[in-house]
Amino acid sequence: MSGTIVDNNASSLSIPTDIAGHMLDLDDDDDLEVFSKDTREGSSFNASMQTSPGSMINQYKFEEEEEDIDTKDIFVTVDDPESYVTAIETFITYRVVTKTTRSEFDSSEFEVRRRYQDFLWLKARLEEAHPTLIVHPLPEKFVMKGMVERFNEDFIETRRRALNRFLNRIADHPIFSSTEDFKIFLTADVGALTSHKKQGPGFLSRMGESVRGLAATVRGVRNRPEEFTAMQEYVEAFGQHISSLDKVTQRIVREQKEYLEDLKECVPTYTLWSNSEEELAEPLRGMASCLERCYKETEEQVKELNDNLNPTLHEYVLCTETLKTVLRRRDIIQAEFEAKTEALLAKHADREAIREDLYKMEDRLEWANNALKSDWTRWKKVMRTDLRSAFMDTAEKNVNYYEKCLAVWETFLLSQRTDAEGTQVLDSS
Repeated sequence: MSGTIVDNNASSLSIPTDIAGHMLDLDDDDDLEVFSKDTREGSSFNASMQTSPGSMINQYKFEEEEEDIDTKDIFVTVDDPESYVTAIETFITYRVVTKTTRSEFDSSEFEVRRRYQDFLWLKARLEEAHPTLIVHPLPEKFVMKGMVERFNEDFIETRRRALNRFLNRIADHPIFSSTEDFKIFLTADVGALTSHKKQGPGFLSRMGESVRGLAATVRGVRNRPEEFTAMQEYVEAFGQHISSLDKVTQRIVREQKEYLEDLKECVPTYTLWSNSEEELAEPLRGMASCLERCYKETEEQVKELNDNLNPTLHEYVLCTETLKTVLRRRDIIQAEFEAKTEALLAKHADREAIREDLYKMEDRLEWANNALKSDWTRWKKVMRTDLRSAFMDTAEKNVNYYEKCLAVWETFLLSQRTDAEGTQVLDSS
């Protein structure tokens, strides 16, 4: 990979390779992960909802989305999970299909299989090469209490959606999508990928970077630019708000699931009751039918929350930690620059040599600052589009849900009134 990467799709942004490999905490646990459900991969609304007051949401188009569709030249899909059981481990691989029109690729379509540890490697390499760019998070790692559910179908599908979301985040990024590591991840066979992985820094090298980074953090930054202090304050406030929304939404889902269980118990109760009440048999069966239909609609609503709103909110909860890490890396670069500046000035050495070293470190800090500022603007735009879309989808689905349930009960009431009026006519005659 060349020493400078240029963004040809947006404003020009170059990242020098001398920033690469700086301060990275890696975790080598391969497949022990907890997967937050990934955000939606597309949605469609019921055509009948066009008469709904909320259906106007359907007609709203984001300019950003239309622009992305027009300029996008690489499409990635993660699907077809397969389980492998060996004497040593059990793991899952996923098919990664790539379609592209980019000239640097040897073909327009590629198909490879990857396991979760490969995704971890890709994320780590991107962070190593670009420590002040924002890599969207992978799903969380597994906790021991959840191990028994690790390979059930729902869990695997949740993981697949999360990994699909992650790769498309990378594919949409003007810098990450042009890296050699991403290209190799999408195109290389297992052997070639394994060989390429070995070219990265070893554990001792990474540990050394972490130690230096920790030392720089302890020293602290003396003159942090106000704009980065403002970023930190924004991230703290954003993290609190998005975390609260995430917790509330999870609680709503739990309560809706409890409500589902109650509905499920009511249906057979009304059905059995109708068998022993001859005069009430018809309305009791009608109640059972209404509850069953509402159960199905509520089940669909819970699924929508789990597939769309919940994953989006939780992804951005994880994003706040990523942002804090990126800001910390920027501070480390500045702290090292300040410390080395003081050390060089204190030495009685050739002033020209000192000046040259200071220029290099100053350039490195400037590149880090510019990279973060550019990616920060891009991240906020993507974040706002994602959250706006998730909230509008949720609003539309809720309107749809309540209208359908209302229609079920209104139909039942109408049938009962009609039956009552007919009975009155018969009685009067």
